[in-house]
Amino acid sequence: MKLAILAAAVASAAAFAPQQQASTRSTTQVNMVNELEIGVTPPFGVFDPWNQLAIYPERFERRRAVERKHGRIAMMAVVGMLVHNAGIEFPGYLSPSLDIKFSDIPDGFNGILSVPALGLVQILLACGFVEGGIWPASNYSGDYGTGYLGKTLEGEELKNKLDLELNQGRAAMMGIFGAMIQEGIQGQTLAEHIADGGKIIIPGII
Repeated sequence: MKLAILAAAVASAAAFAPQQQASTRSTTQVNMVNELEIGVTPPFGVFDPWNQLAIYPERFERRRAVERKHGRIAMMAVVGMLVHNAGIEFPGYLSPSLDIKFSDIPDGFNGILSVPALGLVQILLACGFVEGGIWPASNYSGDYGTGYLGKTLEGEELKNKLDLELNQGRAAMMGIFGAMIQEGIQGQTLAEHIADGGKIIIPGII
């Protein structure tokens, strides 16, 4: 998992940030689709077990923005975990002055503890720069003008892609959280778990 844990921690901080004024809302491509309909797919439909939509309707926009952002970060974290556990590392040195190569950083929880303090500071500053300037948290739409692989989507095609993003983000949040819990209980990274003969259960496949 390496820096996936740090990414999840940084992402979770956004949920507790003060509410922003809606100065950059509701004028982008995402809002061509009703946000209340995005992610409403079988078998759960509108999944609101605590009836928050009815009790606090004014909070929905921010909560949806937080959910979307956390989902995107979790998807990156899952991919990063799989890549690192497959033994794929950046070449060269993480810290030439300390003679630490990228390949010297272990997977899992131990990885975050092996990154030099100044390296962690650089990661946090980079996240803060992105959060505050490039993709500001005040933009609740989640549309940062990048399009979908350079294409502009509309109508049902846009709705379908937004459904996929939100639902896959939800699955990724559960996935990276489950991986962290598994490592905390077993004391093994994903690669170590498989090497010891452990199984990975994928519903519908294995």
